Amino acid sequence: MTDRKTLQIKPASEQDDTSPALKKKGRGWEISEKRLDALHEQAREMRRHSSEAHKALAARFAKADMGRYKFTRHAVIGSAIVDFGCHNLGMAIAIDEEGANEAIAKRRDKSLEAVGIRVMRIKAQDILENMDAVLQRITVGMRMRIADKGEARRKHQRDSAPRPRSSASRTRNAEDR
Repeated sequence: MTDRKTLQIKPASEQDDTSPALKKKGRGWEISEKRLDALHEQAREMRRHSSEAHKALAARFAKADMGRYKFTRHAVIGSAIVDFGCHNLGMAIAIDEEGANEAIAKRRDKSLEAVGIRVMRIKAQDILENMDAVLQRITVGMRMRIADKGEARRKHQRDSAPRPRSSASRTRNAEDR
């Protein structure tokens, strides 16, 4: 038999704290097309076999009228698969299931936040026991993200607005005519 490669996490002492850089390869990320296709296939399989908490939250999102904001189930963002992703907001929701590897989750969150995706973590038990509180928390997170994006847009417009010309250059242009 041949040895199969498996995903292994380095111990915390050996890990690099820097986030991966965004590259112009693999639909904007440093990922091969083959790897990206495999991620999409894995996400498709995850949608087919979702947990109870995931199904419950997906059902509530399907009923909700959130305007132009839509959360996609098991969305592929870069090299990560998030439970729910909203492209317009740059926001992802990750459901913490029992027995999930915390080191992988933290590394994924760090790489997503490095490219501007805000990750909200919610426990599966909270979704099953108190859906209204979870939806309230998601709504607050969405409002904060909308406000952040609005502020960033205003700052960008302020910084990139054309500078008024000095009165001397206006006088010179009037004399040239």
